[in-house]
Amino acid sequence: MFAILSDSIKLILATEYEANQVKLIVLNKSKETIEQAKIEGEKAVTATLKRAESELEQLKKASDRKAMDAAVELQSSTANRLATMQARAEKRLDTVAQRIFERIISV
Repeated sequence: MFAILSDSIKLILATEYEANQVKLIVLNKSKETIEQAKIEGEKAVTATLKRAESELEQLKKASDRKAMDAAVELQSSTANRLATMQARAEKRLDTVAQRIFERIISV
């Protein structure tokens, strides 16, 4: 009977030892998986930041192009308005000069 009890205790101890070994293996594998996930997460964050920086640079360039186009359009529009105003001013100047001349003569 002691032999059966002794064998049962040995079997229980062996099973507990194996269970502890499995726990250690699972714990180590979990640590490796967590570390790998961290590494992959950092790579993903780095890649996302690089993409964001690239997109930002492209948006800046597009914004600069739009600003330059708007500036050229504004310059052209302003030049046209200036030319129109100058033509009107010269026409009025001619009219005013004519009136002044007429008043001088009629005096």
